[in-house]
Amino acid sequence: MTELGTLYIVATPIGNLEDISHRALRILAEADLIAAEDTRHSQRLLQHYSIATRLTSLHDHNESQRAKQLIEKLKLGENIALISDAGTPLISDPGYGLVTQCRDAGLEVVPIPGPCAAITALCAAGLATDQFKFAGFLPVKAVAKQQALQRLLNESSTSVFYESPRRVADTVRQIVAELGETRQMVVAKELTKTFETFYSGSAQSCLTWLEADANHQRGEFVLMIAGVEQDQTEVTEEALNLLKLLIKELPLKKAAALTAEQYGLKKNHLYQLGLELKP
Repeated sequence: MTELGTLYIVATPIGNLEDISHRALRILAEADLIAAEDTRHSQRLLQHYSIATRLTSLHDHNESQRAKQLIEKLKLGENIALISDAGTPLISDPGYGLVTQCRDAGLEVVPIPGPCAAITALCAAGLATDQFKFAGFLPVKAVAKQQALQRLLNESSTSVFYESPRRVADTVRQIVAELGETRQMVVAKELTKTFETFYSGSAQSCLTWLEADANHQRGEFVLMIAGVEQDQTEVTEEALNLLKLLIKELPLKKAAALTAEQYGLKKNHLYQLGLELKP
């Protein structure tokens, strides 16, 4: 019986070609085939590292048909590496259909971790990282984009989006309109490249910076919007119920600390509430 092949999901550099792991290079060199979003673009990376593995395309327009062909190759024992133009495949890039079908067919799918623009931008942005939401690209149409932004009015975690140079100024303009000119955000562009830039401030100041120079609107962008600060003294019924339950089993100080950690509240305030709740 033929041994089944493996699909490797290989993260590749988002700019600086040095940002690739030894494991990723080994997998790309040893694979029987590399499925790439754009074979011409990926060829430059492979040539840089003298990798001669065959390339085939897999993009939004051919994924449905190409996935079936690749699965047949995997069933015949070939190992295939999936890469996108940059970063981690499937993160706002093609590959979801292929991976899903491989899983359904009982084929092994192995991730080879590495660069991701969203995480790269977030870790250096100076915004809260304990909770964040990544939503890929915002909708292109104005009404859909407006609705997506309106959902962030009371969002407490950091929101992370990708944006193209053609739409970045318009998107930030809509952020100002929907979330207010004082909402804090960070614009990151050309990550890991020569002209890597982070600009942080209010939504209005970010828009002013983008419009001040046409060069500021060039490159690939990650937009990060700060969450709204929650009132740490406003205790919801859900938090209060948890505090009541914990008081029955734990010392008040410990119960208050656990509830505060769960709901982002002040320990001292919960401790005082607990004193009132205790018989």
